[in-house]
Amino acid sequence: MRKVTMADVAKLANVSKSTVSQYLNKRYEYMSEETKRRIAEAIEELQYRPNVLARSLKQKSTATIGVIVFNILHMLTTQVLRAIEDMCQQHDFHVIVCNTDDDPEKERKYIDMLWAKQVDGFIIFPTGKNVELYKKMQEARLPLVFVDRTVAGIDADSVLLDNERAVQLGVQYLIEQGYKHIGLVAPPFAPHVIPRTERIEAFHHALRDHGVSVEKEWVITEHVKRIPERLEALFNSNKLPEAIFAINDLTLMEVLAFVKKHQLAIPNDLAVISIDDVPFASIYTPSLTTIAQPTFEMGKIAAERLFMQMNGEMSPQMFRLAPMFIERDSAKKRGEKNESSCHRS
Repeated sequence: MRKVTMADVAKLANVSKSTVSQYLNKRYEYMSEETKRRIAEAIEELQYRPNVLARSLKQKSTATIGVIVFNILHMLTTQVLRAIEDMCQQHDFHVIVCNTDDDPEKERKYIDMLWAKQVDGFIIFPTGKNVELYKKMQEARLPLVFVDRTVAGIDADSVLLDNERAVQLGVQYLIEQGYKHIGLVAPPFAPHVIPRTERIEAFHHALRDHGVSVEKEWVITEHVKRIPERLEALFNSNKLPEAIFAINDLTLMEVLAFVKKHQLAIPNDLAVISIDDVPFASIYTPSLTTIAQPTFEMGKIAAERLFMQMNGEMSPQMFRLAPMFIERDSAKKRGEKNESSCHRS
């Protein structure tokens, strides 16, 4: 079947090709309602689809951005993505999302692919291990924003949580509730994974600042799949802490699965607190005390900074966003039954 062209639309609508082009680009200033109606009907009748590649070459823009995430299963990722997509819709931009599984080789391939497709900018949750490639992107003046992590040696716009403050809020609350034996559950320590590194270090500092000893066996920094066996070892040796601080939603899920398996009572047997306000936190029994990340604000700022770069703004900034403490029931003092919630940032 012959491909329908703009000329075919113009002929059927009895207008010029330039008028059809103006219609497609939403330039209606000098166009009558009758003309717009005829063009719309011609496009519908002919099932015309604009040649996006040709338009992008002419306009020097594909109206597309690439978003590269390290784990699309993270609640942080999905909510930030939603905010980015909302902002892009307002600018008539499309979003291509790629998931790296925190694999630098996959990240490199996705960057190369999106660059070849001439996306107008990148928002990346970086692995942190493609520094030379990030530098080449900057040298090419590609708009670039990092989310959730920074990369040493790369002066780029970055949007992330104030991780130290988030941990301080959680530890302070647990101590105020009377807990002295506090454990941490986190993925393995990795210098290039900024949130993880900052949260683990902040946990140690916060306990010391409050005069509470850090028990090495209660600090579990392990691959998510191996967290259950580490918790089992503590349980079998009768050395469970009084409270556990999970540093993100994925580690929280492992803690809750362990609690369910052993029919532990929260918070009487084990108090639980976590970063990331998971969707079921308020309806779980007991409801879960969490430290929420301002995920939608993070996505909004990331997209805004990217569009500013597209418009010539090239002065990189780091945005550290405040966490919000949401008190519920999973870490209250033993015997306390108070269903009210309070928020502290």
